[in-house]
Amino acid sequence: MAPMVHGLEAKYFGRIIFTYLDADDPETRPFQQLLGFFYQPEVYLLDGEGNVLKKWVGFTSEEEFEQEFAKYLP
Repeated sequence: MAPMVHGLEAKYFGRIIFTYLDADDPETRPFQQLLGFFYQPEVYLLDGEGNVLKKWVGFTSEEEFEQEFAKYLP
């Protein structure tokens, strides 16, 4: 899934900020707990205030991501 997500990051550069959390990195544990992280892969779409707009667990298609992005991008 990583290559697809990196492709989306390139496609939406300047419009969406992609941030990656390493599930094994103890420094990201507080943020993981805040989001309710429990399974890898998990992807969260947050607004500019840090509110979760959408959460995907497990494999998600590029089309599913882009449909959700379209709801929030001009």
